[in-house]
Amino acid sequence: MSEQLKIKLSIANRVYPLTIAPGQEEGLRKAAKKIETMIGQFEQNYSVRDKQDVLAMCALQFASQVEQKTIDKDNVSEDVKNRLTTLDDLLQSHLSS
Repeated sequence: MSEQLKIKLSIANRVYPLTIAPGQEEGLRKAAKKIETMIGQFEQNYSVRDKQDVLAMCALQFASQVEQKTIDKDNVSEDVKNRLTTLDDLLQSHLSS
């Protein structure tokens, strides 16, 4: 079993100590940086000063991105399925002739 790594992440002027697998560090640090960037954008663009409101807006933004990717993936999968079915039907008709 690999050793755990202790790191500290700062989000919204709070420090969060975490114990993680070493392979998670890069992703967590990038995520924390994205959150900090998004907080700055929300505070600047919407004059929101309450950190809880800003963090809720960040959470909504990230969650909606995840959901949209799932929807897009499902739509692509359905489109691919339809095209393969059409291609299969076309091949079957040519092989039957």
